[in-house]
Amino acid sequence: MPSDLAKKKAAKKKEAAKNRQRTKKTDEDEEGDQPETQVNGAESNGITHLTKELDEFELAKTEARAVTGVLSSHPNSTDVHVSSLSLTFHGQVLLEDTSLELNSGRRYGLIGLNGTGKSMLLSAIGHREIPIPEHIDIYHLSREMAPSEKTALECVMEVDEQRIMLEKEAERLAHEDSECEKLMELYERLEELDADKAEVRASRLLHGLGFDAAMQRKKLKDFSGGWRMRVALARALFIKPFMLLLDEPTNHLDLDACVWLEEELSQFKRILVLVSHSQDFLNGVCTNIIHLNLKKLKNYTGNYDQYVKTREELEENQMKRFNWEQDQITHMKNYIARFGHGSAKLARQAQSKEKTLQKMVASGLTEKVESDKTLSFSFHPCGKIPPPVIMVQNVSFKYSDDTPHIYKNLEFGIDLDTRVALVGPNGAGKSTLLKLLMGELLPTDGMIRKHSHVKIGRYHQHLTEQLELDLSPLEYMMKCYPNIKEKEDMRKIIGRYGLTGKQQTSPIRNLSDGQKCRVCFAWLAWQNPHLLFLDEPTNHLDIETIDALGDAINEFEGGTMLVSHDFRLIQLVAQEIWVCEHQTITKWNHDILAYKEHLKAKLEKAKAHGI
Repeated sequence: MPSDLAKKKAAKKKEAAKNRQRTKKTDEDEEGDQPETQVNGAESNGITHLTKELDEFELAKTEARAVTGVLSSHPNSTDVHVSSLSLTFHGQVLLEDTSLELNSGRRYGLIGLNGTGKSMLLSAIGHREIPIPEHIDIYHLSREMAPSEKTALECVMEVDEQRIMLEKEAERLAHEDSECEKLMELYERLEELDADKAEVRASRLLHGLGFDAAMQRKKLKDFSGGWRMRVALARALFIKPFMLLLDEPTNHLDLDACVWLEEELSQFKRILVLVSHSQDFLNGVCTNIIHLNLKKLKNYTGNYDQYVKTREELEENQMKRFNWEQDQITHMKNYIARFGHGSAKLARQAQSKEKTLQKMVASGLTEKVESDKTLSFSFHPCGKIPPPVIMVQNVSFKYSDDTPHIYKNLEFGIDLDTRVALVGPNGAGKSTLLKLLMGELLPTDGMIRKHSHVKIGRYHQHLTEQLELDLSPLEYMMKCYPNIKEKEDMRKIIGRYGLTGKQQTSPIRNLSDGQKCRVCFAWLAWQNPHLLFLDEPTNHLDIETIDALGDAINEFEGGTMLVSHDFRLIQLVAQEIWVCEHQTITKWNHDILAYKEHLKAKLEKAKAHGI
């Protein structure tokens, strides 16, 4: 019988787990290298709770959050349906009496404006503040792995806790004849975590995220935060939890890794919920879209493009219904006003219409469609500078005598009409090139000549770190630009970048990541630069803000050099695409979508060769 077979397998797996535990090193706690992500289960089922040790900031966020909701799906179901869901943060209502539906085998894109609570919702799910069936384990990827002496490969493979949790759940289910299908899935997952196959799988995942063989054996303490985030992502993919929560997983990736991750996640078979600003990525991965708007969650079937089409059709029908109802109401009110006190016959007709009107109101009128807030910001006129603005002459660069060249013999010029996107794998030197042009790095050989009056505004991934978190956006901007004396004038400036009302006067630390980025854009634009160097400007921005950024770049009078993993933004603004690779820069003679197809072809070729 299947249950007997299941019992034997569970016992065998359990014994193997005990043997592994006996030989396991016990120095993990001494190193302080707790996993930066979490896998949660339920002790009542014999599943061990595995949660990250919250840092002070994360703990403060958890304490400031209040969540209520009722599990409406069956406790043993692999689907999660929660009704009457409400969520508040620091007393601010983010969700109110709404429903969350997550079905097994579906991949959800969670979208909405910055500050509406997308990351907060993921965090609440990840900490099980929302009722989730106990047998569903959750992995919430929210931050990078902590620095440690372990290698990238060891960190990905180190999932003994997850294996033990699954073995205990398998042992429990082995005694229940009705749970054979669920049991087989657990065995499939245990097979994937098998030690004999673990290294090959872990290495493949790290390779897809940009780690060559040498990097895979490099210690985690020697990586930057961005690379440690990739290790955490590889670990999440390696474990394959039943519910995987990803918040902006492409933020630290180049275009090559984005294409690889899109292919990888499109094969995820359980429950995936991801927050992403990339329409292109959402199209490639998602089977459903959840739109967080006006404190409600609305579920749409299909990828992002299908969501846009469906939403437009629904809103068009809603407005037709709304307009028809309003016309009927106006007509009936006019009739009642004119004939309510007329002849007996007309008065009866007026009374009849009044009853009809009361029934319409009682049954609920169609609401008017409320459009998302549109955002429009700009970079100020910069004036003219005669070309060449920057000349790069026979430039070579390497970081030290012991390291290979990043670039050799570069020759090009930049003017105010330059609109260039820099693409290429991580480590090829895209950010390095921007630093060379800024003067933050000096060429090893050759010369970079800049016009004496040129002003360059550089946006980079760590710009939000310069913000003073205890100040409000209004206070911070007035400190940076003391020549603006009136608060109302500064309020208008900040308001152009989508920060309004209390957002302008709340401490910056209470803002979402996307809202912090908007403060940076307000700061950058007010510098009045001739050239914009934008290094991953879309990280943490919502889709509407990225559209506004694209419009602002296209209207900007100066030149732009863009490094981005967002194919759509590149398509919107770039007139030229330069590929940084093999110590040089090569112009790509097609559009960015053709470049994506080129990367996909490279990926398929690598797969065919078993790489």
